[in-house]
Amino acid sequence: MEDEAFKPVTPAACRAVMDELSRHEPVFHRPEFGTSRSDFEAIITDDFWEIGASGNIYSRDYILDVLEKRHGDTAYKEDWETNDFHCSQIAENLYLVSYTLRLHGRFSRRTTLWHRTQDGWKAGFHQGTPVKQEQGETQ
Repeated sequence: MEDEAFKPVTPAACRAVMDELSRHEPVFHRPEFGTSRSDFEAIITDDFWEIGASGNIYSRDYILDVLEKRHGDTAYKEDWETNDFHCSQIAENLYLVSYTLRLHGRFSRRTTLWHRTQDGWKAGFHQGTPVKQEQGETQ
């Protein structure tokens, strides 16, 4: 049996949230939300963790260290594009956003678990899964 691509549908009740959160993605690559360690600390939960596209699991502190180093390198340039956003409400004030990311020529599917807090949106979890280029392109 061949793999069949499944395209999740964002419920109408989540579309406004999806539109808002799509402007926050890709998380950690939006300079308008800041580039300093304290900026990133403000947009993630205290218990944030990530499963990278490599399959490795990363702690909040590790991610913050990597971001601090990345944004301290004046030669670092980003080349990314996002598409194919979907959003599901998991619980009250908790949403799962998924999308396709092309970053430096590589494609991955990304998911972020977003918490709506009194201080604004905060990411609690993020995962990247590599995909073949033809799977990452919008059809």
